[in-house]
Amino acid sequence: MPLFEYTAKHATSGQIMKGQMQAQSRDEVVGQIRKNRMILVNIREAPKQVKFSFGQPAIKTRDIVIFTRQFATMINSGLPLVQSLSILAAQTENKALKDITKQVVFDVEAGNTLADAFSRHPKAFSGLFVNMVAAGEAGGILDTILLRLATFLEKNDALMRKVKSAMVYPGVIMSVAAIAITVLLIFVIPVFQSMFASVNMELPLPTRVVIGLSEFLIGYWWAIGGTIGAVLMKFPLGTFFGAFKVAMKAFLHKSESPEKIIEEGLQLANTARKNGLLALESVTATASLLAPRSPSKTDASATARTTGSGPPTFPSKVTRLSRESM
Repeated sequence: MPLFEYTAKHATSGQIMKGQMQAQSRDEVVGQIRKNRMILVNIREAPKQVKFSFGQPAIKTRDIVIFTRQFATMINSGLPLVQSLSILAAQTENKALKDITKQVVFDVEAGNTLADAFSRHPKAFSGLFVNMVAAGEAGGILDTILLRLATFLEKNDALMRKVKSAMVYPGVIMSVAAIAITVLLIFVIPVFQSMFASVNMELPLPTRVVIGLSEFLIGYWWAIGGTIGAVLMKFPLGTFFGAFKVAMKAFLHKSESPEKIIEEGLQLANTARKNGLLALESVTATASLLAPRSPSKTDASATARTTGSGPPTFPSKVTRLSRESM
């Protein structure tokens, strides 16, 4: 898709704006600019540039935490949505997040909701983030939702930092042990092997296994190194850290019973109702927020109580909360 550079003038403020936009044709760019209530001054197709890059910089959790906290502070102070996003796009240091924020600004100015604009960038904004923003937009409490989301992300980031710090010591110990074993197999074991060969006696099985490992490592070191390099290129370290995060979330959510999830969902629905949402909208927003934590297919006993042929049965505390939320 071609990239166009344009210069436009805002219809009300008269501010001159310059930017870039990807579109199928020049007419599509002109239409988008007019839809944003701007007067086109100049437009041209951007010259093609040859860039030598080694992939996009990763968007760390800390970058999203800072982005959310600053965004929540600006919205809570009364700044307009587009202006807040434009300020964030200008001051964000991470290039990948800066480009995504600029695209979010364009999508919002084009008439999309903030949640829809965020949902187009799943690598930066998770499903929980998008659904929380959607619930805040629907209830008119976006500033409150963003503040709570920023607090949650900060606590989650602090927990992950503690876990990574706790894994540094075992990682160092395992690395040193691997290096020591490699040095022994390459340089020390061959010396003992020549000594044992001069004695001409049958060696025990563990000794023969160690000598075999030493011969394999010396003879096929290039194959071992190539395999490790291919694995690291195919699955970078970030993939393993991502899998570790998923495993931790699954472990934390595994201990939550379906009754607890339903109870928390009713509390969220009650909060949404108090902020002006209709009952159906409250249930829909709550369902989207709790979707990643819904019971699995193995929770047969809990599912049977809510999807059986008879009337659904919920714990008494959940029933009381549902009556209070009406």
